[in-house]
Amino acid sequence: MPGADVGTDLRVAMWQEPSGRWSARGETDPPIQVRASSKEGCLREVRRQALERSGHPGGGREPLVITVEVLPRLVGVAEAAGILGWDKRRVITYVDRGRFPDPVERLAGGRVWRRNDIEAYAVLWRSRRRQAGRAASGRSAARKAGTAKGRRSPSR
Repeated sequence: MPGADVGTDLRVAMWQEPSGRWSARGETDPPIQVRASSKEGCLREVRRQALERSGHPGGGREPLVITVEVLPRLVGVAEAAGILGWDKRRVITYVDRGRFPDPVERLAGGRVWRRNDIEAYAVLWRSRRRQAGRAASGRSAARKAGTAKGRRSPSR
């Protein structure tokens, strides 16, 4: 649709869907709408459609400026619990104790976090648990070794 209202500045919102596909929507009339399997593919298609609609073959006098805002994936308590393998009550307990990432926003429906913040927290939490487990098993083995040295064999 050459000549559609794109002008020289275009704002585009882009986000990753739960399926992993990327979507974008540009503020044009009619709007640019794109879906692609990758972030790069989505950006390429936005650029192609914007250039096509603006009539810029890439060499217009005024450059076409495309501003892309990548919207983060957000999760609530239930999704955070699923990522961590916890129940929702445990998430709330950690939140209330200040031992959980700060939410991006507190809404009427509850707190929301960036999904990548919760995924990073899950990695950190699991690595701490593994380290604590190794330290505990090391102490347990040392205790067992210490008691074995102090024992006498029963005489018969």
